[in-house]
Amino acid sequence: MTHGYRMGGYGGLGGERLGRRENAARHALLPLRIFLGVTFLYAGIDKLTQGGFFAATGSGSVGEMMRSVRDSSAIPALVDLALKSPAGFGYAIALGELAVGLGALFGLLTRIAALGGALISLSLWLTVSWQSTPYYYGNDLPYLMAWLPLVLAGAPSFSLDAVLADRRRRMR
Repeated sequence: MTHGYRMGGYGGLGGERLGRRENAARHALLPLRIFLGVTFLYAGIDKLTQGGFFAATGSGSVGEMMRSVRDSSAIPALVDLALKSPAGFGYAIALGELAVGLGALFGLLTRIAALGGALISLSLWLTVSWQSTPYYYGNDLPYLMAWLPLVLAGAPSFSLDAVLADRRRRMR
């Protein structure tokens, strides 16, 4: 009995297997997108519903957190800027996390959402988790790195971006 691979479609041996690989590669970022989307959505909702988070002082407040990391941050001027309006900074972070999380989950303007997530993670790494030693104990740096593949590749499947791109292709 002869076992062979179907030729055609993909331009070489193993066409069927290559199709599965391409399909897997196309969906490879989906688990990362779901994880980051859910995590950032949860973080934004948590901040908005947490009592006292937006206060300038007090346990669990954004102002208290910023004051506690000011001297150990990489960019104290960024912390000082946040301390001018702790509530405004807190709302900006919370609403940014919501927007980024929704954009990643639904795959809408995914590259822009991922860039927003990367910038939030970068700002938190340079301020809040900068003093973590060794550096890889800080959680914001891995989040920053996790957003970068989505900045580069977007959401090629199971996304509103893909639906809109397909619609544009059909209209041409």
